[in-house]
Amino acid sequence: MKSLKYTWILCLAFLSVGFISCNDDDEYFDDKYQDVKIVIDQIYLEDYESSVPDRPVTFARLGQLIRVEGSGLYGMKKVYINGYETYFNRAYVTDKSMLIQINSNTPIVDAEPEDRNIILFVKDKTQTPHDFIIRAASPTVTSISNTLPKAKETVTVYGTGLDETTKVTLPGGIEVTDITNSEDGDWYSFTMPSGVTESGHILSEGANGQAQSPSYFNYSSCMILDFDGNGTQGSWSWSETGSMTNADDLVNDPTGSGRGKCLPIVPKRLLTAGVSSGKPRVSECWTAGNDDELDDWTRMTKYIPATTPLTEVALQFDIYVASPWSGTGYIQICLINNFNYAGIGSDDDGANNVVAFYVPWITSGGIVPFSTEGWQTVTIPFSQFNKYATLIADKEATQPTFQTVIDDRNAATYRNFGMGFVNTDFSYLDVKVTSTPFTGPEIYIDNWRVVPCKSVVISDYPEDEETAE
Repeated sequence: MKSLKYTWILCLAFLSVGFISCNDDDEYFDDKYQDVKIVIDQIYLEDYESSVPDRPVTFARLGQLIRVEGSGLYGMKKVYINGYETYFNRAYVTDKSMLIQINSNTPIVDAEPEDRNIILFVKDKTQTPHDFIIRAASPTVTSISNTLPKAKETVTVYGTGLDETTKVTLPGGIEVTDITNSEDGDWYSFTMPSGVTESGHILSEGANGQAQSPSYFNYSSCMILDFDGNGTQGSWSWSETGSMTNADDLVNDPTGSGRGKCLPIVPKRLLTAGVSSGKPRVSECWTAGNDDELDDWTRMTKYIPATTPLTEVALQFDIYVASPWSGTGYIQICLINNFNYAGIGSDDDGANNVVAFYVPWITSGGIVPFSTEGWQTVTIPFSQFNKYATLIADKEATQPTFQTVIDDRNAATYRNFGMGFVNTDFSYLDVKVTSTPFTGPEIYIDNWRVVPCKSVVISDYPEDEETAE
């Protein structure tokens, strides 16, 4: 059990500002204290949930409560953190100790250079600056633009608190220091170096500490189909005007980055003939299915444990769309071959069906034309496929794992994995769409794969994780 002796600190620290009134008749403001030298010996992080509730630290984050230990603190008039005047309750100030909560409005990267990472303690007749690092909340990585990049391609890492990223470590310990940062700390980018052969996570270091991506960077161990020999494409009943795609429909990488063959999700022959409005099953591409041992995803449990929750395992594929795409058409993804590619709102879209949809030109803000600069990775956790989303929402149901996906596929009459294009009327994210004839742009798809996608926030104090009960 954690010690209770620090619990009162948190309770007291959040008492009303007006608990004790300030007036010049109080002894606290007596002139005899105003020229006593301020000495700061140590700063402690007060966190009653930690295994070390009173921890000596060299940095703290916005919103955290710190205890300052030293001498000459009684009579303190003002405290500035990164130049920001910070409230403290003088009821908890003694000659040797005081409590301060770091205000969430304290500037970090916007602080004046001379004020940054300094706590200034002020009395009427003396003041003391103390070097102390102030950080925002722990940085996080939410997505990576291109998780299977070729050398010299740009990789952009998105997240929060990624301010002033100065070093990126790629799988295999390869370090990158030539980094472009966004002003708001919501992304950084770098050029993929040559020689990265291992897979795993990206680790970055910046003003707010370390951030770690999911372990899907450069990850191809669980490839489904890359159109270059890994995995087997299946086709049947192919015709010049039919929806089925085969190897003849594949094209060379249109970006010239050396990715080999890729799939135009709507083959040129169908675009040339014209795709009418209201059309389901415009095109479809499948793996070989029952006749191919690679379509038994049990093989993947060597890399992704079967017990992995479906929020932590995802489907990834790469997409390239050079010209803006919006207004009509979307992609349907099927874990088994038991659907009509009839799209959103059809029987395919049932709550118990193992399907998902990708409509990149509709966001929570409405219709936004979609295009990419080079190849871009799409990540869809299996928890977003209809059947599994339904199970996860039912708190009384047995929660699905990666084994659930494997079992569902292996129990299917046809275990082909497929992806296709649909051009029907539909509603998505509260946007109602009436389809129109689809004339482009050309949409290229590559590298269907299963990846681990567990999000990671690096603890400031890993020992807490190790000792937590």
